[in-house]
Amino acid sequence: MARSFTLLMVFVLCCNVVNAQSRNKAYLNYIETYYLLAQKQQQEYGIPSSITLAQALLESGAGQGKLASLSNNHFGIKCSDWQGEKVYHDDDQQGECFRKYEQVLESYEDHSAFLKNKQRYALLFELSPTDYQGWALGLKKAGYATDPNYAVKLINIIQDYELNQYDISQVKPHKPTDNETMPITSTSNGQFFESMGKVQAYTMHEVMKVNGVEYVVSRPDDTYESIASEFEVSVKKLFKFNDIKPPAKHLKPGTRIFVHWKKCGTPRKFATHKVVAGETLYRISQNYGVKMKRIMTLNHLNEDEVLQVGQVLKLRINFLFF
Repeated sequence: MARSFTLLMVFVLCCNVVNAQSRNKAYLNYIETYYLLAQKQQQEYGIPSSITLAQALLESGAGQGKLASLSNNHFGIKCSDWQGEKVYHDDDQQGECFRKYEQVLESYEDHSAFLKNKQRYALLFELSPTDYQGWALGLKKAGYATDPNYAVKLINIIQDYELNQYDISQVKPHKPTDNETMPITSTSNGQFFESMGKVQAYTMHEVMKVNGVEYVVSRPDDTYESIASEFEVSVKKLFKFNDIKPPAKHLKPGTRIFVHWKKCGTPRKFATHKVVAGETLYRISQNYGVKMKRIMTLNHLNEDEVLQVGQVLKLRINFLFF
């Protein structure tokens, strides 16, 4: 019994090592550049800073999307009731009309005014200034976006990047009159809101999960070095995440690259795997997000062992307690 308990504890420790969350470098750069501007909007309009930042990150691709890059439109606001410059971009339909701004500041101001002046969003302003979940759900319910998962995406971004830390608990919305001077507030890197441009471009990847482990799919111009830089890990650690022995070969497009440690096992419903023609231990490890050495240990295999078609491999340990 003592031995079983020891084995269980080793397994739990192996599978539950807490790693720092992998965060997209472009997102972090964007947040650092614009969080004060989001807080400025909250002070003047009452919209949670976390919501403004999450919407901007999502809608603009952290400032790298075509619409944001070419027109400083960070919220995807279309041309309805708009007398200013315009740009045309494919969205739900081809060649849709979007608002164009001289500065990013104007995009943030216009987004805030858009929400404040639309009656369908009025109930949101009765919520607590820190109730980002209520705001996210309310925006979706009010029809802000057609994406059925819009609210969930906003909440995930806020929680993953801890954007709620920028929310101001006590807010007295105030919009300066024409006779008042708009204060100039500098960011942490010395730039001013009025002169903000687009953030430095980084390669961005959609982060997906298998077995609860985050990964990206490589693009034609990717290298191991570029992906490691994007997710702020060393190339050496990226190799370890993916059971790769240096020196690594050229990174082929379409390759699954984990940006976290793979796990020590699978969920119960994926307890085993039946080998098909052409499969290797490495391929199975990458498909399930399980450490290759763990699969080898569970099945008493060597690294270079040739798998047999139809062979059943264990992917997890099942403990029985009496």
